[in-house]
Formats: sequence, structure tokens, C-alpha cells
Amino acid sequence: MEEEVPGKELAEAKQEEKKSKEPIKVYLSQERAITENTDAARELYNQSRYGRLLADGRVQLALTEATYLLERARIILLDGRGRAVKAEQFLKKASKLHKNFWARYSVFKDIRDRGYIIKTALKFGADFRVYDRGVKPGEDHARWVLFPVHEGDTLTWHDFSAKNRVAHSTKKRLLIGVVDDEGDVSYWECRWLRP
Repeated sequence: MEEEVPGKELAEAKQEEKKSKEPIKVYLSQERAITENTDAARELYNQSRYGRLLADGRVQLALTEATYLLERARIILLDGRGRAVKAEQFLKKASKLHKNFWARYSVFKDIRDRGYIIKTALKFGADFRVYDRGVKPGEDHARWVLFPVHEGDTLTWHDFSAKNRVAHSTKKRLLIGVVDDEGDVSYWECRWLRP
């Protein structure tokens, strides 16, 4: 008969918790960031809806998601040669790939820090879609389409009308995230009203 060792279960639980806290390896390939096929990567997707679950069990992260997780030491980003990429390096690289990346990332970070789930919305013709707190993609629809802009950029009435039309056609509210030079974000919500 096996004797119970006091604290054995606690030690195993701590070891399991430590495993789940270890950063997930993510491989960078051009404009893609793809995780290893691990339980931790799938758990990241299942719990917080980061990325998109691929058929082979890996998770593909948007560049904004990868930057956010890298800054929080939740992932280790590896280049094509297997060398670790630092958050500052990655931010510079992503900014070269996408003209408005810094504003997009500032808005993404602010929304995530506020407890909302934010996902890309390219298929809707917007930068992001944002879900109410407690709602996960697939359980319900997003409430807003979100367009990040820098405070120094100009937005013509034509641009504004196009953004508003995208929101209206997708039955979502229009949210514009205005980013200042310090990275602070102000939000402007626009909705259709009937008199």
C-alpha cells in the first residue's frame, strides 16, 4: 500500500503552475507569428482568445497580439534562425511592415488592459472588432468596429463616412481610437440615431 506523502500534491500542483507560466515559443515568419503546438498555446487561445487556432493545433497571432504578449513575457519570439527577438526590436520591425502600427498597437494594448477582447477585423474592412467584457468571439458578436488614428492625422468627411458605413453594414457601433504622442488613447463612439 502506497503511503501519502504530505505536500506531494501541493508540490505537483506548483510544478504544473510553473509549467503553465513559462513563456510560449512563437516563431516569426515574415508577417506571421505562430506558436508551437502545445497545450499552453491552446490554453492561451481558449482562455483569452489570443490569435486564431490553426487546424494543426498551433495558434497564429496577429502582430499586435504578439507584441502585447512579448511585452508581458508570456511568449518568447524567435526569428527564422531561432534567435530571440526583443519587444523593442519587434515593434520597430512591425512598424516598418505596417505604416500605422504604433497607433494600432497603442489602441490594442489599451483595450486589452481595460479587460476587453479585441480581434482583427480585416474581413469587415476595419482594423479591429471589440467584444463586450465577458464575451468571447464565437459566443456572441462584437459590439464595435474600431479604427485607430493618430491625433495628428487628418480624417476627411469622406473617410469618416466610409468608416461609419462599415460599422452600419456590419451592425456594429463605430469606435475611433485617437492616439496622442504619449500613447494615450481617447475613444469616440458614433452611432446611427433616428429622430
